[in-house]
Amino acid sequence: MEEELPLFYGESGKPVRATLSSLKMLDVGKWPIFSLCSEEELQLIRQACVFGSAGNEVLYTTVNDEIFVLGTNCSGCLGLGDVQSTIEPRRLDSLSGKKIACLSYGSGPHIVLATTEGEVFTWGHNAYSQLGNGTTNHGLVPCHISTNLSNKQVIEVACGSYHSLVLTADGEVFAWGYNNSGQVGSGSTANQPIPRRVTGCLQNKVVMNIACGQMCSMAVVDTGEVYVWGYNGNGQLGLGSSGNQPTPCRVAALQGIRVQRVACGYAHTLVLTDEGQVYAWGANSYGQLGTGNKSNQSYPTPVVVEKDRIIEIAACHSAHTSAAKTQGGHVYMWGQCRGQSVILPHLTHFSCTDDVFACFATPAVTWRLLSVEPDDHLTVAESLKREFDNPDTADLKFLVDGKYIYAHKVLLKIRCEHFRSSLEDNEDDIVEMSEFSYPVYRAFLEYLYTDSISLSPEEAVGLLDLATFYRENRLKKLCQQTIKQGICEENAIALLSAAVKYDAQDLEDFCFRFCINHLTVVTQTSGFAEMDHDLLKNFISKASRVGAFKN
Repeated sequence: MEEELPLFYGESGKPVRATLSSLKMLDVGKWPIFSLCSEEELQLIRQACVFGSAGNEVLYTTVNDEIFVLGTNCSGCLGLGDVQSTIEPRRLDSLSGKKIACLSYGSGPHIVLATTEGEVFTWGHNAYSQLGNGTTNHGLVPCHISTNLSNKQVIEVACGSYHSLVLTADGEVFAWGYNNSGQVGSGSTANQPIPRRVTGCLQNKVVMNIACGQMCSMAVVDTGEVYVWGYNGNGQLGLGSSGNQPTPCRVAALQGIRVQRVACGYAHTLVLTDEGQVYAWGANSYGQLGTGNKSNQSYPTPVVVEKDRIIEIAACHSAHTSAAKTQGGHVYMWGQCRGQSVILPHLTHFSCTDDVFACFATPAVTWRLLSVEPDDHLTVAESLKREFDNPDTADLKFLVDGKYIYAHKVLLKIRCEHFRSSLEDNEDDIVEMSEFSYPVYRAFLEYLYTDSISLSPEEAVGLLDLATFYRENRLKKLCQQTIKQGICEENAIALLSAAVKYDAQDLEDFCFRFCINHLTVVTQTSGFAEMDHDLLKNFISKASRVGAFKN
């Protein structure tokens, strides 16, 4: 007999049957601390963070937006107003009504949490002012931090062992707490009791991503450059030296490489580039750099995972473990894994990087806030997604390559300027389309329903053509992102050519940089040999300007 899915209570107070999709994504059972929760409690969890020096503390939210905590409560880090440990989940009433956007924790531990409204709350260990409330008293309950942040919306938070960073929606970084090695970036080594904007080299930069190692800080800016500051005794700043850095400094060795994300372990650093490659530097005594040895590296060193692109990197300041996920869904781990030193990326059977930390990190903690959205209510957007290509409700069909695609006139007219005029006085319920292929035209119509595209990088070139033709600029941007994911030495020239043809500047710059970074192999491909004369002339001229042909 099939097991019945549990009930939970929605905002209306009426019971709602949990759906399979609301349960399947957040599997917290691999973290030992969750064995203290009942099956019923586990199935209601929407977000979770496991933290503490032994992975013995947990904070989680439920389907009805209540926050619960559980564990040893070291330094009052559960925020309950006392230092009593609890073996049963207790509700954190002081944050009632707040929804968590992101959360990070330090070694004390202290907690820094940002709500979906962009407010910051901190509590827990505070001997080094890491709570940012101007005191060094431990915070037994969540404290709203507004000094210098009152008009700012915080979108990302990161904690080192005893310092804190936040990133605002306008790309500014604020830091506070322990500063013995310059990790607050203020130019001194005095502890910072309240949020202070990190300036210097970051003054006029727009930061996209932040991370903290034990005593260092990192920021990725919108141009793909990485800025670093703080402790550098193991080379974790990637500057080729081991001297501490009290203000932000650009990682010059990554010149010409566009970084998308940075992740920090205890004393090592990982970055992910827009080409899906990983570079690592810093401490390596457990093989956490994945370089095949245990020698520290003070310069960025490529990590060879497999041919596939990497789409996610994972590390955590309390561990010497590294993990990565490929576009094909493979998850790799290296570094300290359950007491073993794994010096090269090891293919696991996991489907997500979170499981690596649950099963192999010491301590077993989450490297990010785990999240899942319950599926008890369909939004307008979700309802529209379901209606795409539905013959039961459609009032229009497109005939492409002998196959029908079902659509709704009113939605097409609302979503697309082209259809607003072409369908205005059109009474037909069938439109024949011969200019574009079936996969491309179907992807275009689906985009109008879903705001996303699901096409192979090769087919996305055809969709880029369509997006240019229909002047759909947002679609054009999405196509460029998809095409980037499929670039390799063999097709780089063809993609560069397509980018020039369809005036896709972002893609053109990306393909050009890729060709320069892989020049020897690219110039030996058939694509390069058959390159259009004008394009070749332009390519050689541009390449010489960036010094590609210097000895």
